[in-house]
Amino acid sequence: MNIVPEGPAQSPAAASSEASSESTGSSVGASAGPRTASELLIITGMSGAGRSTAAKALEDLGWYVVDNLPPQLIAELAVLTANAQPTVSRIAVAVDVRGRSFFSALSEAIDDARRSGLQTRLLFLDATDEVLVRRFESVRRPHPLQGDGAVLDGIREEREMLGELRANTDTVVDTSRLNVHELAGKIIALFGDADAPSIRILLMSFGFKYGLPLDADQVADVRFLPNPFWVPELRPHTGLDEPVSSYVLGQEGAKEFIERYALALEPVLEGYVRENKRYATIAVGCTGGKHRSVALSEVLAQRLAAPGVAITTVHRDLGRE
Repeated sequence: MNIVPEGPAQSPAAASSEASSESTGSSVGASAGPRTASELLIITGMSGAGRSTAAKALEDLGWYVVDNLPPQLIAELAVLTANAQPTVSRIAVAVDVRGRSFFSALSEAIDDARRSGLQTRLLFLDATDEVLVRRFESVRRPHPLQGDGAVLDGIREEREMLGELRANTDTVVDTSRLNVHELAGKIIALFGDADAPSIRILLMSFGFKYGLPLDADQVADVRFLPNPFWVPELRPHTGLDEPVSSYVLGQEGAKEFIERYALALEPVLEGYVRENKRYATIAVGCTGGKHRSVALSEVLAQRLAAPGVAITTVHRDLGRE
């Protein structure tokens, strides 16, 4: 299996302990001042153009996302996140006209952030008036600026308010023809880390007698194999021990199961990536979660390992017997 990121990614700037230590006239980046985060992304644009979807995609990429923060607090947020434990280096702030009087301070806040040495980018999400009207009508919500008028009145007023900001934006994404999955993919391609995995898999062994994992996306039952529990010399051991692993893998159908199940999972995992599902739990169960499921989970993890895939193996019920 070869799952790779969906598009070219812009890696975070290496930024700048030097930049944050230079005196710029701003207390946020001054050498005597506190450290700040190294990268800031402002998400703004037309209401209904997809800010919530973009914010969720950034969260999945590991960004620290804050919705509708007053622009005057952006500098303080940069300091707080940089001095948190662990340090947060990439922050995204969604700002829109819901902030009313606060929104007018956004341009000044962006200038202040850049003067402080904070690498700052602006993402503007847009769509045609027709599409925006249709989206508001589908969710039966008023536009935040329409007042007693029609949805289109609010859209036109908002577009006028945002005209100058849009003209000075680093990145404009037109979402008119994008569904939520396509928009998330676009955000991942623009702001994802090129070295980050496309999907993270939690491979979990478990015992059916203790119940199914509630968060499993896929469940495999390996109770078709003979149970080492009934072999006296193997009973005290677990699937992590070589004698048990060799016994399980030596049974008829064991290796065939690993190979065919891995092949069956490949299009599923590739589909998860296309749909921007970045985390998946694959559960492998036997009776007690001690022998067969443990041994096969370890081998399956090795078989699924591939570029763009990060796998963690967890044995939920090991030690309960």
